[in-house]
Amino acid sequence: MSNLQLLWFVLVGVLFSGFFFLEGFDFGVGMTIKSLAQNRAERDVVIQTIGPHWDANEVWLITAGGAMFASFPMWYATLFSGFYLILLLILVALIMRGVSFEFRSRMESDAGRNFWEWAAAIGSFLAAFLFGMMFTAMVKGMPINARGDMTAHFTDYVNLFSIVGGVAVTLLCYLHGLNFIRLKTTGTLRTRALQWAKPLYWVLFAGEVVFAILLYFNTDFFVKKPISTLILVVALVVLTCLATWGVYGNHEWLSFISSGLSLIDVVVLLFNGLFPRVMVANNAANSILIKNASNSPYTLHLMTVIALSVLPIMLVYFIWSYWVFYKRLAS
Repeated sequence: MSNLQLLWFVLVGVLFSGFFFLEGFDFGVGMTIKSLAQNRAERDVVIQTIGPHWDANEVWLITAGGAMFASFPMWYATLFSGFYLILLLILVALIMRGVSFEFRSRMESDAGRNFWEWAAAIGSFLAAFLFGMMFTAMVKGMPINARGDMTAHFTDYVNLFSIVGGVAVTLLCYLHGLNFIRLKTTGTLRTRALQWAKPLYWVLFAGEVVFAILLYFNTDFFVKKPISTLILVVALVVLTCLATWGVYGNHEWLSFISSGLSLIDVVVLLFNGLFPRVMVANNAANSILIKNASNSPYTLHLMTVIALSVLPIMLVYFIWSYWVFYKRLAS
């Protein structure tokens, strides 16, 4: 395995980490439209908190997919063909929530606004749940042949481990969204977000225990990488403790940063377990390795030059956009 192959495996992981940190609270806020918010004024405020950011945050997903396609075409081909139906449902969910924000603003009737608010909430929930289910099923191991073709059945995608993974990611996103609302709002909405987060963090602790147990029995993470896997699982619990402390102590930034880092920790945990593979096969001999899935050295070198040129500009834009819209909204 070359240094460039390793670099691009790490960069794909970084891009997915950025996506889940940023889009994670978007999904969470989207789910609160029909749960936390209790009237039209509060729903307006909830949507306004992510209004300037949600579409830009999704760029991280597009960039991650593009980077995977250009750097590891075999990984891209197997993942996107094998998980075609789940990815199609994710795309539908993202389209639902994307158009809902625009169409809701043009509705004059309560029924029209209510329909598109439900579309945003359901789309946010489905996207978070399906992403969690897909990545969990991926690391469990799939029926992949020697040519890299996946021929999976329903239970390969939908099983106890993948469902728990989907629920865990959804709950992490929801809490991340509640913490973002606490940062961005004032009044009763902010208070209610705090009240909702307190009991949900205890549910999350229970979910993390179940997920860790299933991770032990359904993957080879603890066999192949016992120390790093254990460190990352413990780090997830520690970050959840810090977020809980931030909620009960009303430390908003601590809660938000900790919940975001929890999502990043999950991505790192999965990529750490994958390495040096990019796809795990039920038959270990058919697992797709980084060294076999990557593009040519020249392509990787060219992409590295482009990435190092564009990435700083993108980061400056994101920091500037959040700085411009940093003020709280009154509920």
